Amino acid sequence: MFDKITRRLLGVALLAASALAGAQDAYPSHPLKLVVPYAAGGPADMLARLVAEKLGARLGQPVVIDNRGGAGGHLGGEMVARAPADGYTLMLATIAHNGAAKLYKNLRYDPATELQPVILLAESPSVLVVGPKLKVRSVAELLAMARTEPGKLTYGSAGNGSAMHMAAELFKYQTRIEYTHVPYKGGAPAMADLLGGQIDMLFESLGTAHAYIKSGKVRPLAVTGTTRSPSLPDVPTMAEAGVPGYSSVPWYTISVARGVPPAIVNRLNAELNAVLRLPEVAQRWDALGVLPLGGTPADAVRRNLAETEKWNAVIAAARLQVE
Repeated sequence: MFDKITRRLLGVALLAASALAGAQDAYPSHPLKLVVPYAAGGPADMLARLVAEKLGARLGQPVVIDNRGGAGGHLGGEMVARAPADGYTLMLATIAHNGAAKLYKNLRYDPATELQPVILLAESPSVLVVGPKLKVRSVAELLAMARTEPGKLTYGSAGNGSAMHMAAELFKYQTRIEYTHVPYKGGAPAMADLLGGQIDMLFESLGTAHAYIKSGKVRPLAVTGTTRSPSLPDVPTMAEAGVPGYSSVPWYTISVARGVPPAIVNRLNAELNAVLRLPEVAQRWDALGVLPLGGTPADAVRRNLAETEKWNAVIAAARLQVE
């Protein structure tokens, strides 16, 4: 009797394993969703839309963009973490999820343990720009103005914990001067208010800011990388502008819920690496000041761990906390 029951259970287990393997071999069998945890129109959204188009073509299934802005990117992050671990829900993850989650005191999920990086997608230095009502023309002039009335000048961001926010916090931390943070649900509405004079400054991606700089609608003061940008060769780095050691380069990963089968994670990684090698992607991103990265899931994990150590130190030293 025991052997009969054992054989039956073993048969059921083998059938289940076979069905699971078959489902993975057939992946994907229906459309995928790529969650952008910020409002439409910002730099993260622009990156995601190009990736979704090319990835969908390679997978033979549409990849639909789902903008879920809010809570500094964590509304979308929690949504992806809670999604079925089947590889059909992806997210464009940023510093909010990959490096600065400790900024939030009461997150309802843990990005470090509940999200699985699939690939290190890209990185893009930012540029500090000021709006039309602020007449400063250099970082030195900005600092002099800020010192006269600490906290009066305002800066916008795509939300608490976003790359824009953390770049500004690093600036505050290293210059020891206070500014007032105005968080938005994405970079696009923050830029709109900068143009309208509702806020004073913004750490914006080079790609998004470039057209506004060229038209004279905003004024660039410094780029946030360690070298000057070829697209803005006359704009100094922050270190050159008077903040030694400053470096803040936003990076993006594609992540999924923890528990997605390794075979699916590896399939997505391979297809995304292929997308990053496409000449049209490289040309488009080069025009936006974006550097494609790629690599293995383990490469993405290592970058996230290193960045988390850096930004946790800033968060602790500056005593930053968001409810």
